[in-house]
Amino acid sequence: MASKGNKKLHKGIPQIKDAFVIIVKTEWNKHIVDELEKGAIHILKQENISYKTLIVPGAVEIPFAIKAYAESNQKKADAFIALGCVIKGDTPHFDYVCKAVTDGIVSLNMILNVPTIFGVLTVNDEQQALDRIGGKEGNKGEEAAVTAIKMIAFNRKLKIDLT
Repeated sequence: MASKGNKKLHKGIPQIKDAFVIIVKTEWNKHIVDELEKGAIHILKQENISYKTLIVPGAVEIPFAIKAYAESNQKKADAFIALGCVIKGDTPHFDYVCKAVTDGIVSLNMILNVPTIFGVLTVNDEQQALDRIGGKEGNKGEEAAVTAIKMIAFNRKLKIDLT
């Protein structure tokens, strides 16, 4: 269960230098996902972290895009943030999409050397999504960016501690 806005997550954001984050967002439910992206970018800019946004059609395509970028000759990312919104409908499609994107992101966290942050809303209705893009539940895009920063710091500390 999500907390109301999870303000505690914003405390103690580590200071990191020279970080680069890739945001992968969906076209589907654009009006919601764009607000998640704005929240993530707000935190990344506040912390002087550079970023690039990639756009894919839907949530199922997010893991492919992240893996393709990670294997490309593009600038190496320190973290990936997956942003999307899947709203429950009348068919089991919702369940399949949610499972596919969740399994894909978990798999990426097992095979990539950098974290992939799950910022995909999986909600029962549009109001729940609106509550999570700046409403009573805060902005989950901001939370995803804070998590990315904390995981970059964690990953860098592990690499230093192992040398």
